[in-house]
Amino acid sequence: MAYSPIITLTTDFGHNDHFVGTIKGVILEIVPDAKIVDICHSVQAFDVLDGALTISQAYSYFPSGTIHMVIVDPGVGTARRPILVTSERHFFVAPDNGVLSLIYDREERLSVRHVTADHYFLQPVSNTFHARDVFAPIVAYLSKGVDPSRFGAEIDDYVRFSAPKPQPADDQTLRGVVLKVDRFGNLITNIAAQDAPALFQAQPPHFKIIIGNREITQMYSAYSQGAPGEVFGILGSMGFLEIAANRAAAAQVLGAGKGSDVNIIVEDAAAVATSNK
Repeated sequence: MAYSPIITLTTDFGHNDHFVGTIKGVILEIVPDAKIVDICHSVQAFDVLDGALTISQAYSYFPSGTIHMVIVDPGVGTARRPILVTSERHFFVAPDNGVLSLIYDREERLSVRHVTADHYFLQPVSNTFHARDVFAPIVAYLSKGVDPSRFGAEIDDYVRFSAPKPQPADDQTLRGVVLKVDRFGNLITNIAAQDAPALFQAQPPHFKIIIGNREITQMYSAYSQGAPGEVFGILGSMGFLEIAANRAAAAQVLGAGKGSDVNIIVEDAAAVATSNK
């Protein structure tokens, strides 16, 4: 029996409309035995960075040969290109709007193709639902074994962006930003362990994390270590500093959200380290 690769879906479509079900129907019409896995359909609407963060956190846990369809597409119907990306282990099908930027950062060897073989598309192609008419057929035929080269030529001018990086404000202060707020109200920052290593030691030097008009002076290794409603810092599973609260939404407690400034002040100036220095 031929191997049927897994197809994953990451979109900002939500679950209140027919969109997700329809693209699954298109895939199954072409590949009836397709294995379809939903990664997330709650990406912030139109938020390409949130889509990039979501797929970057999930894709590497899937088997080799997995095909990832990533649709956050505020430019649908415009001249933006559909692309097919081949890495050493995975395939990605997405609009060329930077939603795969963090994949480009993580994968050393990959090829990016502009999909121009429109005979694979559903006809007529809607100007507002390319996920159904363009992207779903691409992933389906790719799953059937169509060689990536048949979809279009390689390009090197694909769209990519850099996620915001923390920056030293002075010898004692590292300035970052909240990248997203998760389902539990945790504020996920762009500050990784290597950016402020002393903060994540078992016995960190005296520090304070300032967000909004609040100062946070506790770091824990588990959410349950905090008192109910207490706000603290923790190294989350995404590899970034999170501002969290035990059994409460830190975002609500602090009145903060995506884009909020986060400042870490450490008394030991040598402890403030960032790869941007």
